[in-house]
Amino acid sequence: MNSATRPLGIAALLLATSAWGSLFLVGKSVLGHIDPVWFTVLRYTLASVVFAVLLFARGNFPWRKLRQHARRLGLLGFLGYGVFSVLVLVGLSHSLPSHGAVIMATMPLTTQLVRWAIDGERPASSAFVATPMALAGVLAVSGLLGHHESDAAATHATLLPDLVTLVGTLGWVAYSRGVASLPGLDVIEYSALTALASWPLLLGGAILATLAGVATVPTQEDIGHVLPALVYIGAVPSVMAVLAYNFGVRTLGVIAGTAFLNFVPVSALGMSTLLGAKPSLHELIGVAMVISGLLIHTATQQRRAAASARQVAPAPRLCTTSDVRR
Repeated sequence: MNSATRPLGIAALLLATSAWGSLFLVGKSVLGHIDPVWFTVLRYTLASVVFAVLLFARGNFPWRKLRQHARRLGLLGFLGYGVFSVLVLVGLSHSLPSHGAVIMATMPLTTQLVRWAIDGERPASSAFVATPMALAGVLAVSGLLGHHESDAAATHATLLPDLVTLVGTLGWVAYSRGVASLPGLDVIEYSALTALASWPLLLGGAILATLAGVATVPTQEDIGHVLPALVYIGAVPSVMAVLAYNFGVRTLGVIAGTAFLNFVPVSALGMSTLLGAKPSLHELIGVAMVISGLLIHTATQQRRAAASARQVAPAPRLCTTSDVRR
């Protein structure tokens, strides 16, 4: 890694995680006019247009890769952009932005558990401390741990939506795991082609949900009310943040990128406070628990990566008499 690019990588990761924190705040206002299903369709319609422009601007649009991997790209995009977005937005519509941001930050730990369940790759022993701590933090943010009788109703009102959000993050975990199955695609291609290939599935799912009475097609007036917010969400958290995060990970490494996810709930709480929504004590305690769990997890991963690097590095060769003679 070039020392000159390190500040750019840090700036990119801070930009990405701040944008994801803002998604929960801006998205909350949109949900007052558009339901989560059609919100997702509109969001990724705008994002797909931006991604297509980026691909065309690079020249030589990867049509062959899109046709070759269309089914896999569509499925992964549906899980990452569809299932993740809809469930997180459903949770957000009945909870608080800060709650969603905290739950999103638990994804590195969730990924480790999924890898253990599917790949048989057992997490480090510290994960058995970090994971319960982070999950307890999520419950504390929701108000389940240590709440008083006076706010019991509020606790139960946000607990189920927060659990829906937690389940929704599994969609993004699956999407992230899909990168390894398509090694021929670079960062922009994977992000863009999954969006383009899954868009028909997102639209078809929204139509079926509407026919089933689960979703409602937004009116032109509804869209007009939230158009600036939709444009922001489609361009910044959905495209720019993804590309910035991937650039930061390429520059600083996966472990550093994971650590920066700690900033998502911090940025969301900070923005909420600036907007006048004072965080409660149990939310601050929960955020601290989640961040502590993630830091334990990240520090352990850092040590394991360093140990692996030392094992791979060749041992220094001792100087022999023949070497001196030569």
